[in-house]
Amino acid sequence: MAVESRETTGRWSAMASVNELALLTGTAGASVVGQIIQKLPAPAKTHYVGKGKLEELVAHKEQTGYDVVIFDDELTPLQQRNLEEALQVKVIDRVALILDIFAHRARTREGQLQVELAQHQYLLPRLAGQWSHLERLGGGIGTRGPGESQLETDRRLIRRKIHRLQGQIEEVRKHRSLYRQKRLKSGIPVVSLVGYTNSGKSTLLNALCQAGVFTEDKLFATLDPTTRRLMLPDGKAILLTDTVGFIRKLPPTIVTSFRATLEELDEAALLLHVVDLSSPDAAEQCQTVEEILADLNLSGKTIITVLNKIDRLLPDDREWDEAGATGFLADQSAGDKTVLLSATRKWGLTGLTELISQQIAHPATTF
Repeated sequence: MAVESRETTGRWSAMASVNELALLTGTAGASVVGQIIQKLPAPAKTHYVGKGKLEELVAHKEQTGYDVVIFDDELTPLQQRNLEEALQVKVIDRVALILDIFAHRARTREGQLQVELAQHQYLLPRLAGQWSHLERLGGGIGTRGPGESQLETDRRLIRRKIHRLQGQIEEVRKHRSLYRQKRLKSGIPVVSLVGYTNSGKSTLLNALCQAGVFTEDKLFATLDPTTRRLMLPDGKAILLTDTVGFIRKLPPTIVTSFRATLEELDEAALLLHVVDLSSPDAAEQCQTVEEILADLNLSGKTIITVLNKIDRLLPDDREWDEAGATGFLADQSAGDKTVLLSATRKWGLTGLTELISQQIAHPATTF
């Protein structure tokens, strides 16, 4: 069951946000049996929702038999503990849900380290003494000092684990830095794919480079970065890199833990911002990605906007017409650095690679 305690401010509606939470829930392997939205000036300090809505949640449990409640905002430890006591089921928030998905999707050692670090950073302020099993991680006998409470022991063990993970990730970061220096010496430009999760970045990488990357019509289907060599129409080579997808309310722990991976974007000569044009929230998703790029100090990069999944907007009997698509763009005033395509159908790839060639050869020129 998904719950939003207040009307979402800004561009996103509360319903759109909760619907996205439902998609995340499905990606995690759970089934949604109900959704509730409550409008409040601010979340209630003790239970996040009001007394009446809490009673409604209890009633829904009798009707549906749900065993997990997922909240669309990050809960405080107090709110989570009080809700679990009142509902007698597991209660998690959007951050925990995303971390769970990431834990299942990470395949490389680097990705697993980054996710584990984010999980421990999320867990640390939420320790309430119930994590006694962590005592064994510290070596058992002798780990607890005189008069030290179980909670203090657990916090110390978590901090120690975080410190180790940070050290391991720093080694990864140094290795990536050396690799980037080697690439710079080779003179081969790097182009990075960025975009909202499930916008089609991995599918586009496969279409352009025959990369063989796993794809699925789910949020965060792929997590680990992939780089492939691509020959452009002018005969020059680039390295095309796929990165982790962005999402609204991206947990700060994820951004911090994936800093080593996201540093790849800083070295890119060009960013391809892939947008799911068929999504009803395409404009909001696009704006979210731009805000995250700004937070990463990347808004000054040259960006080509790739409007993907155009096939979902065309009638079944209409064939792809690249000239017509260009005219459509002109009519919509989409800009000179914008391309319409379908990565699945491989429509519009030529126009994209030609625009990449132009931008790589003349980065300061508008075409």
